Amino acid sequence: MATVYVGITGDIIHPGIINIITEGAKYGDLIVGLLTDSAIAPYKRLPYLSYEQRKVVVENIKGVARIIPQEEWSYVPNLLKYKPDYIIHGDDWVSGPLSKIRDEVYVVMEQIGGQVIEIPYTKGINSTGLAEQLKAIGTTPEVRLKTLRRLIVAKPIVRILEVHDGLSGLIAESVSVCKEGEYHSYDGMWSSSLTDSTSKGKPDIEAVDLTTRLQGITDILECTTKPIIYDGDTGGLTEHFVYTVRTLERNGISAIIIEDKIGLKKNSLFGTDVKHHLAPIEDFSMKISMGKQAQVTKDFMIIARLESLIAGGTVDEALERARSYVKAGADGIMIHSKDKSGEDVSEFCTRFRDDYTHVPLVLVPTTYNQFTEQEFQDWGANIVIYANHMLRAAYPAMVNAAKSILENGRSLEADSLCMPIKQILELIPGTK
Repeated sequence: MATVYVGITGDIIHPGIINIITEGAKYGDLIVGLLTDSAIAPYKRLPYLSYEQRKVVVENIKGVARIIPQEEWSYVPNLLKYKPDYIIHGDDWVSGPLSKIRDEVYVVMEQIGGQVIEIPYTKGINSTGLAEQLKAIGTTPEVRLKTLRRLIVAKPIVRILEVHDGLSGLIAESVSVCKEGEYHSYDGMWSSSLTDSTSKGKPDIEAVDLTTRLQGITDILECTTKPIIYDGDTGGLTEHFVYTVRTLERNGISAIIIEDKIGLKKNSLFGTDVKHHLAPIEDFSMKISMGKQAQVTKDFMIIARLESLIAGGTVDEALERARSYVKAGADGIMIHSKDKSGEDVSEFCTRFRDDYTHVPLVLVPTTYNQFTEQEFQDWGANIVIYANHMLRAAYPAMVNAAKSILENGRSLEADSLCMPIKQILELIPGTK
C-alpha cells in the first residue's frame, strides 16, 4: 500500500489538521511526522504539551497509521529516510516563511519519485492565532513548572530575561524578532532580588521575606505563561530553605538559584572581598540536599551559584565546590564572575563539561557582555540570564521624561520619549 507523509506539531488539533489527515489517508497509509520540541523551539514557541502528550493525542486520530518523530524543522531528513509515495500539506506554504520548506520538499520528492499533494488551506483557522488565545487564557502551575526542563533539553541555549513586575513580565512574554527565518524570543523570566528591591526603592539585602517577594511574583504569574527562575540569594537558613522550595514549587516556579555565601548580603558586583564570607562547602551542600528532599515533584530545579571567582578564588576552587554541589543533588550550576574578559568563566565551563556532560550550566554575563549566545553555547552553557536590563533601561527613560517636563513646563516634548497610551494598553490582555 502507498505511504503518505504529513508533518505536524500536534499541540492544537483543529479542523484544518483533521482535514489534512482525512485527505491524506485516502491516498494510503498515513505516516505522521510529529515534530519534537527541539525541532520546534528555534522557530516557534515551545508547545504547551510535551512530545509524549502530543503523540498520545495524534495516534488516536482516525486515519493515522503510524507516528514517527520529526527531529528537524525541515521535512527533508524524514522524506529521504522513509521515502513516502506522497506528502500532503496545506497550500498556505506557497508563500510566506514556509515557502523555502516547500521548495525543498518538491526537490526531494522528485528525487525519490514521490508526489506532493497540496490541499486548500482551511479558512478561518490559524494555529498561531489559537496559540495566542491560549496564552491569553493563561497556564497552570504544573505546566509552567515543567517547562524549564523541557526547554533545556529542546534548545541549544535558553534565554532568560529579568522582570520585576507584571508589565516587564508582559514584555518578556511577547517581545520577539525574526532573524534569518528563525524565531527569537525570551524563553523565561528571572525574578531578581536586586531589581525587585530596587523597583521598590529599597536596598538589595536579604531581609525581604519570601511572602513579600511573592506578592510581586504573583503579579507576574497572573499575566504570563513562561517559566520563572527565582533569585533566592543565599537561601537563608537550611530549616527555612526547605519551606521556600515547597512554596515556590507549589506556585509553579521552575527553579531557584542560591549562592554559596553567608552573612549579610552585599551585591557581588560592588567588588567587596567576600572570600571569608563563602559558605563552608559541607554546609551549603547540606542545604542543597535538604532542599531536594523537600521537593514534591521532580520538575523543580535547585541551581547552585558559585561565588568563588567573585571572591578572588581560582577556577580549581570553584570546580571543587561545583563537584560537591552536584553530588549533593544540585540540578545545575551557575558560575558568577566580575572579570570583564570572561576568561575565568570560559575555563570553568570547559573544565566542568569534561566532568559533567548533562548538568546544566547557567551564565549571567553582566560584566562580560561582549560575548554572544553562540559563544556561550560553545563554552557548554545551557542558560543565559540577562539579569537586570529591564530595570536599568526603565530608570533612565523615566528620568529623561521627568526632566523634560520640568525643563519645558509642559509634557509635549516628553511625548517623543513615551509610547502612546493606546499602545501600552494593548499590552494588557482584555483591554483591546
